[in-house]
Amino acid sequence: MDLKPLQSLIKNSPQKRPSLDALLPFLQQAYLDQIKTGDFPQWRQRLAALPQISTDSISLGAKVCIGSPDDCAAATLESLRQRLLEFIPWRKGPFSLFGIDMDTEWQSNLKWDRLQHRISPLTQRKVLDVGCGNGYYGFRMLESDADLVLGIDPHIAYVAQFWLLKHFAPTLPLFVLPLSLEQLPTPLNYFDTAFSMGVIYHRRSPIDHLLELKNCLRPGGELVLESIYVDGKEGYCLMPEKKYARMNNVWFVPSIKTLMQWLLRCGFTDLKVIDESVTTLDEQRKTQWMPYESLADALDSTNQELTIEGLPAPKRVVITATRA
Repeated sequence: MDLKPLQSLIKNSPQKRPSLDALLPFLQQAYLDQIKTGDFPQWRQRLAALPQISTDSISLGAKVCIGSPDDCAAATLESLRQRLLEFIPWRKGPFSLFGIDMDTEWQSNLKWDRLQHRISPLTQRKVLDVGCGNGYYGFRMLESDADLVLGIDPHIAYVAQFWLLKHFAPTLPLFVLPLSLEQLPTPLNYFDTAFSMGVIYHRRSPIDHLLELKNCLRPGGELVLESIYVDGKEGYCLMPEKKYARMNNVWFVPSIKTLMQWLLRCGFTDLKVIDESVTTLDEQRKTQWMPYESLADALDSTNQELTIEGLPAPKRVVITATRA
């Protein structure tokens, strides 16, 4: 993964500050070389074995398409297909790579459709995508004319998926780093827009998560926060005893009013609920590219308004907020 373009962007940023320079150590080969968790060395070996295929064909629509079948020989294409299968599970998408359609678990384009015209325009903005997974939304942010998108995710397998995609589209100003939000220097005060979608309920301290997001934004920057929620009054929050919808890393599932209260307490203003939805079995499901348990397995088979643990089934909300 060539991170020199990102290094150059940071070094030449007109908004120079010590905290921004503190990002540079994470862009060095030495940082990547010391990562041993998540089978990172194995993923790097798989990435190194990818075929070299050049293409000028990139489409950043609902299905992110890189390359055409005509860009390489049939044998190379079949080899690529086998390589892609080694990177299962593919959760966010959909993608098409040289005509190979990857039907991912999430039809993430549906979520993007619900929010893209209700947030501040991303034109010429620097964007942070926290918990970005394989970077699908980052590609869509570039489609919306963002100048730079930096995604961070500590899950090595998903970062490797992005690096696979970027291997065939190296010039795009989109980068994903194997970092958690807590690792970023603070305060950055740098990004125009920060996205946190599907993350906050996985955090042991949601308040700290919001404060860390605020410190990444410039004053006047916008937070796009997406979360599972449950019905309830202000102050109400579900804390699962063990698991929620099969997930053992869900700590707090707030009501919308509680989520708004958290944002206000953390110093955000101009709060707007821009979408409320219920995830359907068409939007999140098991596929060839994600053959493991999915949403259908997390819901009560006789009552889809409940999880298999007997808790309220997940609903999702998107809120925008401004750093004062």
